[in-house]
Amino acid sequence: MPTTTVEDLPADVLACALRRLDGPSLAAASCATAGLRALAADPDTWRALCLAQWPSLDTHQHSILGSAAVSPQRLFADAFPFPSDEAAPAASSDQHLPGELISAVDVYHKGAPIFSRAVETSTSSSWFLTSPFRVDAVDCKNPAPAASISPAELELSWIVADPRSGRAVNVSSRRAVAVDRHWYTGETLVRFAVVLGGCKFEATVTCSEEAGCLREVSLTVEDADGAAASGECSLRLLAAAMAGPRKGGEKEGEQAKRRYDEFVSSKRGRKESKARREVLVDLCCSAVSAVAVLSFIASVMLR
Repeated sequence: MPTTTVEDLPADVLACALRRLDGPSLAAASCATAGLRALAADPDTWRALCLAQWPSLDTHQHSILGSAAVSPQRLFADAFPFPSDEAAPAASSDQHLPGELISAVDVYHKGAPIFSRAVETSTSSSWFLTSPFRVDAVDCKNPAPAASISPAELELSWIVADPRSGRAVNVSSRRAVAVDRHWYTGETLVRFAVVLGGCKFEATVTCSEEAGCLREVSLTVEDADGAAASGECSLRLLAAAMAGPRKGGEKEGEQAKRRYDEFVSSKRGRKESKARREVLVDLCCSAVSAVAVLSFIASVMLR
């Protein structure tokens, strides 16, 4: 009796079945046989998956998937898994830096998207390269409505894409690594972060529960000492992360939280150590000054 396999089904039936899979399942199916690999490589299928996962990719002003250099399948493979923190230190001085970045930002509440926006950033000017890196998807002058939300249940995806090379990386931990209250305004600060190359990429969502809006959604970069990283330094880290390996698995969100806590703890330790050194230097200077004054007084009295 002949054996029937899944490939014996009509191609249009198989294609319809593949379109109902999520991204990881579709990628796994493409590894089964050559026939499934050919069907799973359909750009329209991957485009639909990307738009369902990240609505910001096809906003009114910017369409990342509209670029000829950006493959939907490549984009999903770049942006769905977490970047490896071992990739970023490979950044070098002769590395090609993106002349433009597009940030695709999506905020979710209980799994449903409540805010989506794409932000284009020119990175070639000397002002950008020497200034602290910062990208604002929402600023306080133009808040985004978000009524009846629980800040602790927010999730965030922040894809940074280079439209020329077609590469991208997701620099958000997806789930919050910290939820704080602003000491003055009382607004809730929801933080999402990944650590790359010893630096922290932190996206902050500022929620005003009274006004029912997102007042700010921004991305910044800090080095190990807590100083703001420059645009050039951040571009090198991003370029290395785009070209580097990725990490998958359900526990990667927990790992991102652990690396964030380790980064914050290390930064606190550095600050305390620096403060102790400064105290010791002050004491030494004070002691030297006292000895000098006493020596001067003694020399005057002994004349």
